[in-house]
Amino acid sequence: MANAPWVKLALQLNGVGGATPIALSAPLPSQGGPLWIHLDYTVDEAYEWLQNRPDVPVSVLEALFATDTRPRAADVGGGLLIYLRGVNLAPGARPEDMIAVRLWIRNGLIISTQKRQLLTLSEIVTELEQGEGARTPSDLVKRLVDGLIWRMEDVIERIEDQVGDCADLLETRPDKALTHEISSLRRRAVTLRRYLAPQREAIARLQNDARIDRDDAEIIREAGERLQRLLEDLDAARDHATLLQEEVFSVQNEAINDRMYLLAIISALFLPLGFLTGLFGINVGGLPGVDNPEAFWWFAGSLVVIAAGILVWMARRRWF
Repeated sequence: MANAPWVKLALQLNGVGGATPIALSAPLPSQGGPLWIHLDYTVDEAYEWLQNRPDVPVSVLEALFATDTRPRAADVGGGLLIYLRGVNLAPGARPEDMIAVRLWIRNGLIISTQKRQLLTLSEIVTELEQGEGARTPSDLVKRLVDGLIWRMEDVIERIEDQVGDCADLLETRPDKALTHEISSLRRRAVTLRRYLAPQREAIARLQNDARIDRDDAEIIREAGERLQRLLEDLDAARDHATLLQEEVFSVQNEAINDRMYLLAIISALFLPLGFLTGLFGINVGGLPGVDNPEAFWWFAGSLVVIAAGILVWMARRRWF
């Protein structure tokens, strides 16, 4: 019988890399390999089904259906509770909009919950269907941790490349569009780091847990080391983006200052000329040269001489 839509999968591992589907409408097998039940935590029926299981404590139930999670690994309800997050690689999605997965493992029972599709989990299920998947709960955790970290590498390397491209564009196009792009990269780096830092702590907790086999712990340890390197690369990319943004602001401010300086020089040049033209433009009697037909040219020549004198004076004072 097929399971309800809120059951993402229900499998019994055979211990040699394969798995057999099971129906949650029937009693769960009491013998054989480990059971893996993966539910949609946003559906009330999934909560009710798990609530009716006497072997699942209330504390575990609440933890598996929590809406807001932070990566961690802890002992809860006599089992191992794991919160992990993976980058969102769905088409059109933002990778920093990370997808949460929750697992609780005790005595050969694996219960996990999730909302959105995670490629790493899909890959683990495909391996089980091909008979090359996880053999134990410890093996499943190892594959999940390792797969999540590998997919993070591509995302963080892409951020580093984009920051490098912004550095190249800064020399030719330090405009507002570049500022927005750098700000977006900084926000992505900050958002990713918000979850990757506690995930590193969770992985460190897993690699020392007695329920994780020694060989699997080695793989988890290596994944933790890769995650630490990714965190350092992410911090470097964020700091580089911060410096680029400050440099963009500096270039833009320098351009504005140059324009303001030019306007100030023009204003200083034309201020006395404007005063003179305004003074001689008043309509009162007694102005010199009113009856002289050559007075206009003498006045225009005087303005040229005054302007030249102001420019020479500014040049000697090194104003430009």
